[in-house]
Amino acid sequence: MQKTEFIWFDGKLVPWDQAQVHVLTHALHYGDSVFEGIRAYDCGDKGSSVFRLKEHAKRLVNSAKILCINIPYTEGQIYDACIDTLRANKMKAAYVRPLAFVGYGEMGVYPGENPVHTIIACWAWGAYLGPEALEKGIRVRTSSFARIHPNTLMSKAKAAGNYVNSILAKVEAKEDGFDEAVMLDTNGMVSEATGENIFIVENGVIKTPPLTAILDGITRDEEGRVRTRANRHGGVLGGITRASLVQLGRDLGYTVEELPFTRDELYVADEAFFCGTAAELTPISSVDRRTIGSGHAGPVTKHLQKEFFKVVHGDNPKYKDWLAPYTI
Repeated sequence: MQKTEFIWFDGKLVPWDQAQVHVLTHALHYGDSVFEGIRAYDCGDKGSSVFRLKEHAKRLVNSAKILCINIPYTEGQIYDACIDTLRANKMKAAYVRPLAFVGYGEMGVYPGENPVHTIIACWAWGAYLGPEALEKGIRVRTSSFARIHPNTLMSKAKAAGNYVNSILAKVEAKEDGFDEAVMLDTNGMVSEATGENIFIVENGVIKTPPLTAILDGITRDEEGRVRTRANRHGGVLGGITRASLVQLGRDLGYTVEELPFTRDELYVADEAFFCGTAAELTPISSVDRRTIGSGHAGPVTKHLQKEFFKVVHGDNPKYKDWLAPYTI
């Protein structure tokens, strides 16, 4: 990680090395913090822009609400503070990390009246899964760890504690020689990766698991007639890049379906890719040592990737409302 000069800490810009907390900070012990991952892009002579900053600020506040963490800042204040932090550090392009966490005070599971702190850091961060991954794709394995059930942890909150599930899957994949892991939900359907959403392409149709996956079950009514029953599992985090690609794909004329799919459907897909703030749009070359399509980015993936980078760099005015412009 490349250090920058300042971190925004509870409303003040402090030197990077002075942004410190007590070792008995509640969130260090119990994981009660929420965060966002945001990217700012250098748009050349158009200045710089932060991608979907408004939506990220809203999700941070909503995640905190889900966890009963009372952030003492509004969405608008978080939005402005992200821009202020980028400008203070003279960053034309950066990864931005807002974090709200329960601080030092009472120890024990119940945080009581412990203070809530908010920080925003930014630093230079290139391709999350490697510079070659955006073109050649990555090798993926199916994790032995299932994605958390929504009645176990609040899976719609981007909470630090939830990511222990992701850490276990990521470590397992890396130690087995893979780049990333794909995780199944507790019904055995494809869910998402450790920090990315997943898409597949079949016969030109783009598919991604819904935020609430639905499996059809069979039951019978009192008269013996067969009925279908929806068994819902909503363990997929509502990715902001995911939502953007769903809209972008449809605007480009593709059929984009939000439907559950199985691991074997993933194996035989024509194309597959991950998406997320860090991963952007990264092709999947293989899953469990089974080559996906041609083994590198397919035509639909390349098209979406090209158009996505046009959007984030301000080269498609149709999506200007997705960008928060700023200058240094």
